[in-house]
Amino acid sequence: MSKAPRHALVVLFLFAVSLYAQKTPRQLTLEEAISGRIPMKSLSSPQWTDGGKKFTYLELDTTTKQNALYSYDTRGGKRQLLLSGAAVAPLRFGAYGWSTDGKQLLLSEMPRARRRKAGGAFGVYSVASKTFRLLTDVTRNTGEESVKISPNGAAVGFVRENDLYVVDVQTGNEKRLTSDGSDMILNGKFDWVYEEEFSISEGWQWSPDSKKIAFWRLDQSGVPTFPLVRYSADTSKATIEIEHYPKAGDPNALVKIGVVTVATGAVVWLEVNAGPDSYIPRIQWTNDPSILSVQWLNRTQDTLRLMLADVNRGTLKTVMTESSGGWIDIQNTLTFLKKSPRFFWTSNRDGYNHLYLYNLDGSLVRQVTKGSWEVSSVDGIDENNENVFFTATEVSPLERHLYRISFNGSGMSRLTSEPGTHSSNVAPDCGHYLDTYSGTKTPPRVLLSPMDGRTATVIVDNNADRLTEYVLGDHQFFTFKTEDGDSLRGWMLKPPDFDPAKKYPLLITVYGGPGSQTVRNAWGDWSNLWHQYLLEKGYVIVSVDNRGTGARGKAFLQKTYRRLGVQETLDQVSAAQYLGRMPYVDSTRIGMWGWSFGGFMTCMALTLGADHFKTGVAVAPVTNWKYYDSIYTERYMDTPGRNPGGYHETSPISHAAKMKGNLLVIHGTTDDNVHWQNTIVFVNELIRQNKQVQTMFYPGRSHGISGDNATRHLYTLMTQYILEKL
Repeated sequence: MSKAPRHALVVLFLFAVSLYAQKTPRQLTLEEAISGRIPMKSLSSPQWTDGGKKFTYLELDTTTKQNALYSYDTRGGKRQLLLSGAAVAPLRFGAYGWSTDGKQLLLSEMPRARRRKAGGAFGVYSVASKTFRLLTDVTRNTGEESVKISPNGAAVGFVRENDLYVVDVQTGNEKRLTSDGSDMILNGKFDWVYEEEFSISEGWQWSPDSKKIAFWRLDQSGVPTFPLVRYSADTSKATIEIEHYPKAGDPNALVKIGVVTVATGAVVWLEVNAGPDSYIPRIQWTNDPSILSVQWLNRTQDTLRLMLADVNRGTLKTVMTESSGGWIDIQNTLTFLKKSPRFFWTSNRDGYNHLYLYNLDGSLVRQVTKGSWEVSSVDGIDENNENVFFTATEVSPLERHLYRISFNGSGMSRLTSEPGTHSSNVAPDCGHYLDTYSGTKTPPRVLLSPMDGRTATVIVDNNADRLTEYVLGDHQFFTFKTEDGDSLRGWMLKPPDFDPAKKYPLLITVYGGPGSQTVRNAWGDWSNLWHQYLLEKGYVIVSVDNRGTGARGKAFLQKTYRRLGVQETLDQVSAAQYLGRMPYVDSTRIGMWGWSFGGFMTCMALTLGADHFKTGVAVAPVTNWKYYDSIYTERYMDTPGRNPGGYHETSPISHAAKMKGNLLVIHGTTDDNVHWQNTIVFVNELIRQNKQVQTMFYPGRSHGISGDNATRHLYTLMTQYILEKL
């Protein structure tokens, strides 16, 4: 399930910039908190080239309003304009990709729809000759998507109208590789649920030698459809969009994996059992262009097989099987070594997510990392020195840091030192890394850091000193124990003029979904600026990570299995009770708000936990898991047929009669993620139980509820409701 969108991506800094020139600190107005649009500085689309000696990035030319591509030399610190937008006109590129040898550069338009990948018009720029060849017609929308250049730079592959194509860079000649694409048959792309719930966007991959393409083929003809109705003031009729959307227990798309030879168009279909009760969440080429790795997952998502496929014959061999008493999360950490037939893999089989080294035949070499902490990503491999670079929570679940460890598990060292959350982009030669980090008091910074420990170079700096220009609350982290002895972590924001002798209303902001975290030493989330405004109105703001959230190990994560929302709600009740005992908290005025899974949690708090919460604001909530999609829901809940009691127990609809407080439920009418159906059925049950509830619908808006003043309207509405009811 997607979290709510990060409107303006936060943003205490946004208004700190505009208020910087003022000498006297001032408070935010609601309008400022809602509608600020001053962008935070960042490094856009960085990519390593020249083996790691340089990196490139996009920068918007504020005069021409077009992107330009710059390079930065790690050896001398030289910044250079590589390509201007004018040089490739009429293409207005928003995405790019390098060929493996760094001689060719693919430039493409940004997607024009939410689920379109980099696509539209595209062309290739030759670095040596400084010439650009447009390979599509920019004057007509022919629907190219998932555009990628071959490793050797000779061809570009893409998807058009659900079929795979390639185009020769030198001649411009196109070749169609599949021919059965339709509304029901998807070649090289995904249906809604695969992309959303397996966090996968590209439905095809070039082989390392550029001779073959491996691709998913999805047949969604058996998947139930759901209507999204749009009403318009311009016509007396409604427009109905039909969405293929498998809900819990419904048939899924039938999946096949094909490997097509580009020169001949011949397709080999892999002999993998991907029937209606299994998934193929990942494929990945090994360094051998004749071997493709395939990850197979059963429908209950408690058994994962890693298989190696002979792409010339279509045969597969299972080399490893993961099993779990709960569920298995699909990760992006599988890494094949180039100089030896081995690979790295991550698993939480010992209770925490850790690195394992395997031989290509599936025999375990060793567990590389160990401890009561988790590896969150594999960031680089230095085969010459046999070191692996990874990000982990070893310091604290509140932080992320980059580490280096030997293949044999010795010599582990932390490379990042500043407290906070680090995300590292390691160069291919492992000589440098781009370190993007932040903390609750440190706006995001980007550093170019040498691996040998020499002084880092600041690439992007959002100056924290500017934050002193107006009054802000500071995040204070705390820990408390539940009645059954488990510890939960939270943060608290207090009003700038906080008086411990006063009693304050308390608002809990929640997400709470599986594997998520809102309690981290990082630079705020998408709603933090609005929270700062509420502080000025005399509220204490708190967030608590309940059981089921991430970075605390498998037992903590899977405590919610088959009862999604019950333990989480009980933990938020425990938080309300703990905080209600604080001398400065008014225990009769505790509220909650959340979006998506957080909206579901708010509905549960105001029903199952009704005795402890006065007011709730739920945006785009799930209200019964049988209304949500198959992959996400069944991962945690199994099917409605096999777990009917769990589905009943975890639905706010089942607890509607218990509601006591004030509840505002908000939904977009064309939400393709959490359907408006959820709110309609829940509200209807509240009516049946004679429970008063306030609702707001946003016509034609999707899960993010944005566009045409919707964001301003939404936050104004929520503010007024909280000020009135809490």
